[in-house]
Amino acid sequence: MEFNYLFQADHLQRLFFGLWVTAKIAFISVFFSAIFGTIFGVIMTSKNLLIKSICRLYLEVIRIIPILVFLFVFYFGFATWFNWQLSAVLVCIVVFVLWGTAEMGDLVRAAITSIDKHQRDSAYALGLSPIQTLVYVIFPQSLKRVTPGAINLFTRMVKTSSLAVLIGVVEVIKVGQQIIENSLLIVPNASLWIYGLIFILYFIICYPLSRLATHLEKVWE
Repeated sequence: MEFNYLFQADHLQRLFFGLWVTAKIAFISVFFSAIFGTIFGVIMTSKNLLIKSICRLYLEVIRIIPILVFLFVFYFGFATWFNWQLSAVLVCIVVFVLWGTAEMGDLVRAAITSIDKHQRDSAYALGLSPIQTLVYVIFPQSLKRVTPGAINLFTRMVKTSSLAVLIGVVEVIKVGQQIIENSLLIVPNASLWIYGLIFILYFIICYPLSRLATHLEKVWE
């Protein structure tokens, strides 16, 4: 009886809607992080000292300052300082893209610089331009090296999207909390069942990505 009440159709519908919000934030962020991160990674390989310093500063700022601080600054700080009323979902996407771009960029940089220098020199000797060398020689080999790490990063982004609840986004964690609060009088151990279900939902999303990364590491050794 208690179990049936806790997982009635309305509650499940709300949980899956919250999961959809979580997935939307995560996968939009992953999509743009992959694009901007690749571009940023190429820029990080520049030999210009100023460009390298700016890129390194951006990367270190993103790594040192917690994601939660960026969420609060963008959502609450900008609203106070500039009177910008930004959507909580938009703020999450922007912050996660900034984070994902930095981390993905460093992965791409490491993959590109790991390619033997003689391959680049050989491409130049054959008459290829720097852009052609990057596209036809460097990128295909770098892709194998960056993909497992990129998938692990994207898995982390999916899990970290749960921080959206702290700025009011009604995602799966927030919905779970609401259901628990409304069910405690009827189901005393409601938190165990609801958070257990949320655990399973996150596992269903993240486990295939984790297995894919492991598989690619073995295939591309």
